[in-house]
Amino acid sequence: MNWDVFITCAVTGSGDTVGKSDLVPVTPEQIADSAIEAAKAGAAIVHCHVRDPETGAPSRDVKLFREVTDRIRSADVDVVLNLTAGMGGDLTLGSVEQPLPPDAAGTDMAGATERLAHVAECLPEICTLDCGTMNFGEGDYVMTNTPAMLRAMAQGMKDLGVKPEIEAFDTGHLWLAKQLVKEGLIDDPVLVQLCMGIPWGAPDDMQTLGAMVNAIPEGWVYSGFSIGRNELPYVAAMALHGGNVRVGLEDNLFLSRGVKATNAQLVGRAVTILEGMGATIMGPAAVREKLNLKKRMPAG
Repeated sequence: MNWDVFITCAVTGSGDTVGKSDLVPVTPEQIADSAIEAAKAGAAIVHCHVRDPETGAPSRDVKLFREVTDRIRSADVDVVLNLTAGMGGDLTLGSVEQPLPPDAAGTDMAGATERLAHVAECLPEICTLDCGTMNFGEGDYVMTNTPAMLRAMAQGMKDLGVKPEIEAFDTGHLWLAKQLVKEGLIDDPVLVQLCMGIPWGAPDDMQTLGAMVNAIPEGWVYSGFSIGRNELPYVAAMALHGGNVRVGLEDNLFLSRGVKATNAQLVGRAVTILEGMGATIMGPAAVREKLNLKKRMPAG
């Protein structure tokens, strides 16, 4: 059991959720406001994507990340900022009979420097490093992250002084992460997010979660989540497995059956679950000390 737990709120994600809930934040102002509300509810870390304000589609626009970052850092609440760096590795093949050329509408492949452009601009305390390639959901979409790409991105994050949060969707991703650490590309304390229950990665049953946790080296800091209806049960599961927790509208839209949630409500429910188990909720200052992070100040 982990008795001192930090909560990450994944604020909006890049999934097709905007049409499923009107509570999913879309504009930079909405994303920042939702992140700030989540921080006030007890999240020590906010994990942010950005979306096209007009369409709600996922975006890598540096200006949108800049606006979200500035709004959060200028708020009247402290929180650790974690920006996605997972986009730019999206490969959608053509038909099953003619996989090449890739489907242009669903493919967004960028180089390591471009994938980190918004990280270099905003300098969050943390950014994500999706540590592997995976069939992601249905159809012909592949989340693409080669070892060479990950080495380049990890070195880029290190040069910028931004801590990678290793996103592990399966056991092999942890294997590769250990190699990156061995090569000196990721510094201690190593931070891992166990991404469970996402087709077709690691299923979110307790046996698989136990195997993932057992594969994490001693001294690494880890968190985890599942998606959909298992998001909130995983709050308890992760604490029991010695980890920290993640909730938020990136992973789940509902507080209970048929009741749409806000990010703050999901964080509040996680706080209730953890405090009911006797755990203490860590604040951002304690998380910075634990992860050896330097607080970033607002621009200007």
